[in-house]
Amino acid sequence: MRWLLSAFLLFFLMSSNPVLAADLAALFEKVDPSVVVIESNEQVARGSGQLQWRNIRQVGSGVLVSADGRIITAAHVVQSADQITVTFADGSVSNARVSGSEPAADIAMLVVDTVPESAVVAQLGDSNLVRVGQPVFAVGAPHGLAHALSAGYISARHQGSDIAGDFGLGELLQTDAALNRGNSGGPLFNHSGEVIGIVSRILTSTGGSQGLGFAVTSNQVRELLLEQRAFWNGLNGYWVGGNLARLLNIPQARGLMVQGMAAGSPAARIGLRAGTVESRIGEETLVLGGDVILNVAGISIADDEGYLRIRQHLGSLHSGDSITIMVLRAGEQVSLTTTLGEPD
Repeated sequence: MRWLLSAFLLFFLMSSNPVLAADLAALFEKVDPSVVVIESNEQVARGSGQLQWRNIRQVGSGVLVSADGRIITAAHVVQSADQITVTFADGSVSNARVSGSEPAADIAMLVVDTVPESAVVAQLGDSNLVRVGQPVFAVGAPHGLAHALSAGYISARHQGSDIAGDFGLGELLQTDAALNRGNSGGPLFNHSGEVIGIVSRILTSTGGSQGLGFAVTSNQVRELLLEQRAFWNGLNGYWVGGNLARLLNIPQARGLMVQGMAAGSPAARIGLRAGTVESRIGEETLVLGGDVILNVAGISIADDEGYLRIRQHLGSLHSGDSITIMVLRAGEQVSLTTTLGEPD
């Protein structure tokens, strides 16, 4: 009797699933050639006296969204990288550069030098149509294991600021599909084979998947990187406010602490300095000793709408325009100015 009940339950679950295992296998084979593995490398200096150079390597995932080589990924994988390589499903490797990013939504766009003929362009779906309880699947490189599939359901929809304070622009889909390090930047597909999200982060107390994975919605990706002018500064920063801002003697309610930057990036060319001393503060590991950005073009970082106004201002600039940034450096306020070139 118990065996009969188990068989009935199994039959019910299979018959109620809108996409059977065979259909999911076919979907995976269809979309997998659009998924890439991304490796980024960044050289950083560490130490309070004699500086030592260290290489930080990250592995993430991404998805091809145009035939001319545009790839969407997570900003935290590539934002301050000095070198980026992309490996396609057929094993071919291409160099890549960041052409636009939005760290406040944790999304970035790469452009690769070459696209193999075997690659497939993924279709961005309408994330407004996504419903809680809808089946989805992710394809990525968890812990570096390339082109691995994990399936699950949409658990909830959130505003990014509800999940993390540095995520002010993100609109997020929560999923119970297993996500781990290396999935970051990879696509979350619906069962029509459309990309409805870009994997961003997990909430975990162990470092592994606990059913709390989040992906930035495809409509947010479309709006911020494809429809609006996308730009990249190469800066990896940490928002400092509250008690920490007071402890660090920041002369306003909030500042952006420079953690790192890509060599040759606009942030590096304007003369910003990154921190060099790693310190554990609460549950965060921060790199202290670098500049704290106070305002950009006279717009304070501390203002409630400051970040959005700065973003709009930067998006309106052209080659030959100048930009000035005020920073706190070793207790003194310093003004930095540069003229934008074509790559900016």
